[in-house]
Amino acid sequence: MQPLYGYLSDRLHTRLFAALGPAIAGLFISSLGLAPSYGWLLLMVALGGAGVAAFHPQASSHATAGIEENRGHAMAVFISSGTLGFACGPTYFSAITGWLGLRTTYWAALPGLAVSSLLIFYLPAFSDNKYKVSHEDRREALRAVWKPLAILYALVFIRSIVQVTFAQFIALYLHRERGYSIAAASLTLSLFLAFGALGGFLGGHFSDRFGGRRIIILSMAGSVPFLALFFLTQGLLSIAGLFLGGLILLFTVPVNVLMAQDLVPSQAGTVSALMMGFAWGAAGLVFIPLTGLMADLFSLHHALLALAAFPILGFFLSLKLPR
Repeated sequence: MQPLYGYLSDRLHTRLFAALGPAIAGLFISSLGLAPSYGWLLLMVALGGAGVAAFHPQASSHATAGIEENRGHAMAVFISSGTLGFACGPTYFSAITGWLGLRTTYWAALPGLAVSSLLIFYLPAFSDNKYKVSHEDRREALRAVWKPLAILYALVFIRSIVQVTFAQFIALYLHRERGYSIAAASLTLSLFLAFGALGGFLGGHFSDRFGGRRIIILSMAGSVPFLALFFLTQGLLSIAGLFLGGLILLFTVPVNVLMAQDLVPSQAGTVSALMMGFAWGAAGLVFIPLTGLMADLFSLHHALLALAAFPILGFFLSLKLPR
């Protein structure tokens, strides 16, 4: 749904997509314990997901609005904050559930409500008509840069195959195939995601100094040896490989979004949605069930090891990015 919300935010020029997103997501996701049936549960998940989808495209375009220098750093702060929040999510909801019980987890929505309140008061409105263009002009702007935009999308999709699928399966893999306790496996997953957040922050900073194209090439090539180290060794060396592989792989998260916005500044929300939720969701929709199937047929170890090779394809594809 993110491309739709990105398109609407680019056309309607209202800040409410970003301002109300955290409250809607927080209320419905945090209230899942109140669902009286599975049907209601699905509806509440969908409505919570709509809040997430509405927030990201417009918020990412606001994150660099009016910034002329070090835009990569600004986008990195925004993106890595979200990745860090994603890393903290399981621990946060686990603590809330253990403290209050499943049916009263709606209290976990308070941070989302607080953030929406701040955004309603302080998020700047669209103050000019700089990017208000006709529908035909929008189509023409996209048509003019479709090739580099398609390459960027493919690179995000490839990175997301590893990022999203590892996030779903690493804890299970460590518990079932390496004998980790559930607590230790969950902690390792949170640290993997936290290193990814740090990687996004560093990648945005490096892109300001060395250029986005170089950072993408480095990320795709540099992450593979460390991810392979995780699967081919044991102990601390293996876990270090996982963390460093995740850190280097996620160098590209802010870089891809910022490059897409620079290609089509009149539709920053739409292209941000393509590079964020739509690519992440599409990768997960295809490769999470496919990895589960491969794990049942062979083993989770071999299924995840095969995914770790995907950035090699991304490396050769990134060489086609325009200089």
